[in-house]
Amino acid sequence: MDLHNYTLWRAVQATYNDRNLLNLAGGGMMERPWLKQYPAGVASEVDTSACPTLASLLEDSFSRFPDRTAFVCMDQPLSYAELDRASRALGAWLQARGLQPGERIAVMLPNLLQYPIAAAAILRIGCVVVNVNPLYSARELQYQLQDCGARAIVILENFAATLERVLPETGVEHVVVASIGEMFKFPKDALVNFLLRHVRKMVPHWHLPGHVKFNQAVVQGGSMALSAPSIQPSDLAVLQYTGGTTGRSKGAMLRHSALVAAVLSTDEWCKPAQERIKSEQYNVVCALPLYHCFAFVSCMLCSMRFGSCSFLIPNPRDLGATIKALRGHKLHVFPGVNTLFNALLNHPEFSSLDFSELTVTTSGGMAAQSSVARRWLEATGCPMAEAYGMSEFSCGATCNRLDLSEFTGTVGIPMPGVDACVLDEDGVRLPAGEAGEVALRGAQMMAGYWNKPEESALVMTADGWMRTGDIGAMDASGYLRILDRKKDLINVSGFKVYPSEVEEVVSAHPGVLECAAIGVADERSGEALLLYVVRKDPALDEAALRDYCADQLTAYKRPREVVFSESLPKSNVGKILRRELREERVQCCLSSIEANK
Repeated sequence: MDLHNYTLWRAVQATYNDRNLLNLAGGGMMERPWLKQYPAGVASEVDTSACPTLASLLEDSFSRFPDRTAFVCMDQPLSYAELDRASRALGAWLQARGLQPGERIAVMLPNLLQYPIAAAAILRIGCVVVNVNPLYSARELQYQLQDCGARAIVILENFAATLERVLPETGVEHVVVASIGEMFKFPKDALVNFLLRHVRKMVPHWHLPGHVKFNQAVVQGGSMALSAPSIQPSDLAVLQYTGGTTGRSKGAMLRHSALVAAVLSTDEWCKPAQERIKSEQYNVVCALPLYHCFAFVSCMLCSMRFGSCSFLIPNPRDLGATIKALRGHKLHVFPGVNTLFNALLNHPEFSSLDFSELTVTTSGGMAAQSSVARRWLEATGCPMAEAYGMSEFSCGATCNRLDLSEFTGTVGIPMPGVDACVLDEDGVRLPAGEAGEVALRGAQMMAGYWNKPEESALVMTADGWMRTGDIGAMDASGYLRILDRKKDLINVSGFKVYPSEVEEVVSAHPGVLECAAIGVADERSGEALLLYVVRKDPALDEAALRDYCADQLTAYKRPREVVFSESLPKSNVGKILRRELREERVQCCLSSIEANK
């Protein structure tokens, strides 16, 4: 639904006297029971008129918080004033290279200070941020750069060799190369770069003729004037690539209006928590990758809206370095995923962190497990508020109240400006409690997939709803429970098995660190459940685990086979990838067949 139609729909909706109702095409009037669950003082809608674009939102933060620290990475701070100057300079430099509003600029950086500088620069000149996973293979990088038509890229030198392999096959004309050490002062800058390049060998040899160093571009741009273009709320701000529901990675088109709505919705939702934070400026843990929509919105844009200080963690898998980076600071807001929280809880130095003022812990990206949430509350004193969202909806759509006292096991209720319902296979709205496909509607929704109208039509309905591909159920109070991805359901002799339910049960076993359940072909039952387990207790064996499952799960939900593994494949935000496990299983079967020929 485009901005004009969305605005018209909201205007029509506002004519109804009862704000707890909305019109659902084909289903008459639909209740919005979740509004009765809102905390006092939290509005049901957001007003974007004061900051209609991300550029205006950034300018507002720069003017209000110039003396505050905006980001810290490896003990190096970056103030809002410094971020303002550096992004203005980089933006001017990009304009001098002929980059015009609407053109795409790829950003292939981990969580470093250069990331918010680059993103802010691109947004301020009306260009489009194309987030790129730094760990992409050459094939994946080539596909994304070709698909989005990027004319420029900002990349960390550690990954420049990958770009070198594919650059001639893309339309990229301008390459800005950053280094980790360049944001530090002498002599730390030289020492860090020497260590990474020559001792740890983390920077493969690369050759990109005509490239410009990041700091050089900022210095050159500092003597230029940035020309602020006219940016409209309906203009494209970000291309966020995602697996979506089918096929190859697709670019979700996120307009300025959508991302501003997402930020202001979060701002409104956080009001009760903000009142409880003692510090004037609060600290946000940014261990999620900024090139993912979850962190891009919650750890960068929202943090800047609040005038917060975000602690950037370049490699959260290095738990020791993560804890070291956070030690000595009072932590107030901690967004994360279940696997990160679980890993931290099992680290011996986790207790050294200061959680005395931790007020908000939000879990998203994958199902939060009650056993992890319970241990997190015991360790930090802060309950875990599970949220739900997706790249196609500018990150967050639903969230638990932030004044809760315990884990609810649901993903909460629709946030301000968001509507949600559950549909059956024919698109008919289901009553409370019945499981079906979750659908979302609101200003935060994407404008569609980049250059893929057919695939956009598969998920976006004519009346403005987006089908998420997730199976869930909403209770009579408006609380949503996500049961699983539609494509991950396992059919055992006609019975539906939700992998997340099995994983929730198995993860509660004291000898299990993490696990994943997938369906595999079975002659007798159609599909059977295969369970992958990473052990916490080396003595845990299959017999003990089967006994435990027999006590906790009905027969058709129990694993037919158990595979112990050293680790499980994860996405860039730490979500366990069942798809890769299924592919691995298929390859194992094919190899076995070939070997027995």
